Amino acid sequence: MTKYILKRLLISILTIWAVATVCFFLLRLLPGNPFILQNPLDMKNAEKMMAFYGLDKPLWEQYVSYLQSLLRLDFGYSLTHVGRSVNDVIVQYFPITAQLGIQALLLGMPIGMALGIVSAVRRGGAFDYGCQIGSVVSTSIPSFVLAAVMQLVFGVYLKWFPVSQWLSFRHTILPTIILSLGIIAGHCRSMRTLMLEVGRQDYLKTAKSKGISNVRIVVFHQIRNAILPMITGLGMEIASLLMGSYIIEKVFSIPGLGAYFVTSITGLDYTMTMGLVVFQAAIVVFANFVVDLLYGLIDPRVRIV
Repeated sequence: MTKYILKRLLISILTIWAVATVCFFLLRLLPGNPFILQNPLDMKNAEKMMAFYGLDKPLWEQYVSYLQSLLRLDFGYSLTHVGRSVNDVIVQYFPITAQLGIQALLLGMPIGMALGIVSAVRRGGAFDYGCQIGSVVSTSIPSFVLAAVMQLVFGVYLKWFPVSQWLSFRHTILPTIILSLGIIAGHCRSMRTLMLEVGRQDYLKTAKSKGISNVRIVVFHQIRNAILPMITGLGMEIASLLMGSYIIEKVFSIPGLGAYFVTSITGLDYTMTMGLVVFQAAIVVFANFVVDLLYGLIDPRVRIV
């Protein structure tokens, strides 16, 4: 098990380094100057700012300096938000984005899995067809359309929930529901498929021939074995939810990281973009690392890979 953990840890570190390196050089290939974009008429001031941030140095020097700062967990200062460090932005706004993602996952995952299980057990029935149609509809309609409809119905007409801002738990309900719909649809389809696939295995046919009840077969055999493959994709799903959805944050005026990520790209804010990309990569890698460890504990056969 120790060898397995060390191997995964080494892969995780190399992955973060690769993401940081690719991001660094790709951003430098983008045409334009971030300071000229802010003030096109002031070339002298732009040159001074380039020198201040070290962007006038050779590319290899910038890369070495960037890696040194990264080892200290220092993402640097934003080029467009004067006086704001990337670390401060992450500390201030990531908890909001993370709360939204965690709430959506805790709501959507159990509901989606439960619907998938019932849909597989009642295959071919009205409930099964209803779940399949609902999954297709919820994933086909854009999230901003669903958000606008729910804001109009539950916020404006019924006045049950606020339609914007992030001030209390009531303000989180509508965006959480919207973000969880995709999770519900995805887990419902996946769980249904896996349940049906497991149901065709020979050991379940043997269990049925021995007279074991259908309820016991479903609970202790089908569900248990169908959940295992879903663990592999859980890390990526958690990471993507923790980074939030820019569309949902924009529609509901949620002060999360999404807005900073988009504006940093359009404004050529190198340090902000690299900081948020590397931070997101670290979350993805860490989530997958934890999932790999859990999977190794659950299924010992994985450790020999």
